[in-house]
Amino acid sequence: MQKNESFKFEFVALMASLMSIVALTIDALLPALPEIGASLNVTDPHKNQLLITMIFLGIGCGQLVFGPLSDSFGRKPIIFAGFTLFIIASIICVTTKDFEMMIFGRVLQGIGLSAPRSISLSMIRDSFSGNYMAKIMSIVVMFFILVPVIAPTLGTALTYFFNWESIFYFNLIFGVCIMFWFWKRQPETLAPEKRIKFRLNLFINGAIEFFKQKDAVAFTFVSGFITGSFMVYLSTSQQIFENQYNLAELFPYIFASLAISIGLATFFNSRLVVKFGMFRLGFTSAIAYTVISLLYVILFWSGKNPSVYILVGFFAMQFFAVGFLFGNLRALAMQPLGHIAGIGAAINGFISTVLAVPIANYIGNFVNTSVLPLFIGFSVFGILSVLVFISIRRRNSLSRA
Repeated sequence: MQKNESFKFEFVALMASLMSIVALTIDALLPALPEIGASLNVTDPHKNQLLITMIFLGIGCGQLVFGPLSDSFGRKPIIFAGFTLFIIASIICVTTKDFEMMIFGRVLQGIGLSAPRSISLSMIRDSFSGNYMAKIMSIVVMFFILVPVIAPTLGTALTYFFNWESIFYFNLIFGVCIMFWFWKRQPETLAPEKRIKFRLNLFINGAIEFFKQKDAVAFTFVSGFITGSFMVYLSTSQQIFENQYNLAELFPYIFASLAISIGLATFFNSRLVVKFGMFRLGFTSAIAYTVISLLYVILFWSGKNPSVYILVGFFAMQFFAVGFLFGNLRALAMQPLGHIAGIGAAINGFISTVLAVPIANYIGNFVNTSVLPLFIGFSVFGILSVLVFISIRRRNSLSRA
């Protein structure tokens, strides 16, 4: 671990780039969902949402394999193994004519991408701790947010000039470039003496240790609540703005502007977290997330959609709160897991994703002619998140008394 807590731009940029492969694979596909569905003879537009949500299922499950392996064999080799699987999955996606096989390919893509996504967090935890770790994670997320700003526009352009398959080819080329940079410039962060000898019960022992850390478990559940409700937006945003508001041409720009809202929040979080602490900022953001969503539900309970300007305004405020939550929740969960960072990040990612995917699929089915179900989902899981924060604060206060 870096005792001097020195800021290294290339390390942050590399970690953000590893995570950005995931964002590009998800967000660049959003404008092309109708074309992909039509090409694969999908008649129910709700099924197109599976192309987004099921990749998260793969990410969650894949971490259970790659995370523990990275604790035994080092971070870099496992990231390369995951990316190799991503290449195979991408080939499946661009060559199939069957929707079920496409879903399989997306799940397999998620499994492969789980390696760079989760192990990048482990590498940050290897190198930093405490509120400074939260600062680094916030900066990584801030760079990572740049991808959703441009990804839908990129996906639209690629589909217009070529076809939807070109999005997958672009992802592959981008990923290969990042992997080459990672191979040449990033040293291994897990020293050989800190590696855990590989055994068949490695995951079981790691899971037992993870569940002993009550704060890590609690914040993992909060991550699942927030990620799940946010995933509903990711999987339905194209349907909302193109079908409910007839703004197909403006969708990439609206999506980008809302991504900027999250990016600004993560920037401010990186500035404020060392001063105010990750728990305080996370708790305040969870309250704001809940209040904003409840306000929308109260104002538009009839189910009639407001003007697009009001909707985007609510989304912007909501996602500003999300920007503070994303970096702090992961940091809060990882803080007590430094001795099992790989397994810890894997279980954290798995549980939060396993919670998030069914949340997203269930709520997404109700987003047909109104945005109201989306904000009801925000409200419910925002309230649950606030209650978890209150419970943790109370328990920690009693333990210090």
